[in-house]
Amino acid sequence: MSQGTLFDKVWDLHTVGVLPSGQTQLFIGLHLIHEVTSPQAFAMLAGRNLKVLYPERTVATVDHIVPTADQRRPFADALAEEMMQALEQSCQEHQITFHDIGSGKQGIVHVIAPEQGLTQPGMTIACGDSHTSTHGAFGAIAFGIGTSQVRDVLASQTLSLSKLKVRKIEVNGNLKPGVYAKDVILHIIRSLGVKGGVGYAYEFAGTTFEAMQMEERMTVCNMSIEGGARCGYINPDQITFDYLQGKPNAPSAADWDRAVAWWQSIRSNADALYDDVVVFDAATIPPTVTWGITPGQGIGIDEVVPTLDAFTAADQPLAEEAYRYMDLEPGQPIQGTKIDVCFIGSCTNGRLSDLREAAQFAQGQQVAPGVKAFVVPGSELVKQQAEAEGLDRIFEQAGFEWREPGCSMCLAMNPDKLQGRELSASSSNRNFKGRQGSASGRTLLMSPAMVVAAAIKGQVADVRSLISS
Repeated sequence: MSQGTLFDKVWDLHTVGVLPSGQTQLFIGLHLIHEVTSPQAFAMLAGRNLKVLYPERTVATVDHIVPTADQRRPFADALAEEMMQALEQSCQEHQITFHDIGSGKQGIVHVIAPEQGLTQPGMTIACGDSHTSTHGAFGAIAFGIGTSQVRDVLASQTLSLSKLKVRKIEVNGNLKPGVYAKDVILHIIRSLGVKGGVGYAYEFAGTTFEAMQMEERMTVCNMSIEGGARCGYINPDQITFDYLQGKPNAPSAADWDRAVAWWQSIRSNADALYDDVVVFDAATIPPTVTWGITPGQGIGIDEVVPTLDAFTAADQPLAEEAYRYMDLEPGQPIQGTKIDVCFIGSCTNGRLSDLREAAQFAQGQQVAPGVKAFVVPGSELVKQQAEAEGLDRIFEQAGFEWREPGCSMCLAMNPDKLQGRELSASSSNRNFKGRQGSASGRTLLMSPAMVVAAAIKGQVADVRSLISS
C-alpha cells in the first residue's frame, strides 16, 4: 500500500477509528450540500429525531434545479420550487449557512466553495454530488457521496469508507497551443479507461500540473471520478496559497503563516510510495473530443472514430452501442460533425478563466446559423467578474446567450435541455445517454475553446484553426 503520500497523511489525520467491517470511520471537515440530495437526508434525520451535529461545518447552496433564464420565485417548475423550499427550511431549522440566489455567493457548489475560501489543503470534504473530487485541486481529499451518506455526515460528521490505493499520474512538459486542462483529463481517461481508477485515489503530479493555475487544476480533479477514481488531488504549492490568500474564509494574519506551514507539511514526501505510477508526455496530448457515450470514448480532433478492432472483445459491445446511439460510423472523422447546441458552463468549465479563454475565440466571430449557443457562469461572483470585464458583451455580440448561474445543461435537471436527437458540443463532464435532458440527445465533451470553435463553424472544429486565423 501507499506510504507518505498526501492521501495517506490526510486519511490518518482524520481517522476516528476502524469499524468491525474493516472500514475507516473518517471525520469530514467540510460538508457541502445542495437542493437535490439533501431534502431526503434531512427527512431521514427528522424521522430519527436527530439534529445536525456540527452545523458550522456544513454549507449549502442551490445549483442543480435552478433555471438560468429566469430565476424569479416561485419557479415555474413546481418540483424545483418544492426542493428549494425544503432546503431553505432545513438550513433555517439547523442553522446552516445558505448561499441563496441573490446573495452574491450562490452558484455551483464546486465553484463557490473554492472561491469563498472554504476549500483548503488537508481537508476532508464530502458532498452529495459526484464531482466533489474537484476540491482535490487544493490538496484536499474530497468524496462524492449518496443521500444516505449525506444523512450520516449531517448526523455524525463522519463517513465509513474503505481506504483507497494511490496512483500517481505524472504529466510532464508544455501543452501545445489550443490544448487545455480539459484535454489533459480527457486524454488520461481515454488512456486508462473509465474503470481504470476503481479503488484508487489519483495524485496528479509533474511539471504540467505544476504550471497550471488553480482553476485548471480544478478541471482535472473534477473529472477524476469519470476515470473511475474515488477522488483526485494535486499537492498544494505556492499557486494554491496565492489563490487562497485573502479569500473570505481563508486564514488571515498570523493564522495564515501557520496554515501555510501545515499545508506544506502534508505534501507527499519525495520518497513516498505509490501503488501505481503512470507517466504522460504533455506534448503528445491533442485537443480532445468524446465521440461516444462515456468520457473514455475520446479521440484527438484530427482522429477518426475508432474501428471495432481497436477495442478489446470486452469493450466492443459498448463501442457498437455508441456507434448506433451517436449515429457515427467507424473510421468517420469527428471533425466536421454537425452541431445543434453549444454549451459553455458546469462545475468542470464554468469558471472565470474558462469564460475568458472562450471569449478570446468568440470575439469578432459569429455563431453559425441554426446553432443554439449559450454561456452559463458557474456562480454569481463569476458572472459579476465576467460582466465587469465585458465578457458577456463579447459572447452576446457573437450570438451566444448569456445566462444566470447554475448547473444548466450539464445534467438538465432544469429547463436547459436538449430536444430530440440534437447533438451538443459541451464543456461539461458527462456524455451519457440522455444526460443533457433528452432521452435520445447526444453529447460531445470538449474544452470551452473547442465549444466556441464548434459554435462558429456549426460543426466539430479544431480550435487551432481560430488561433492561426
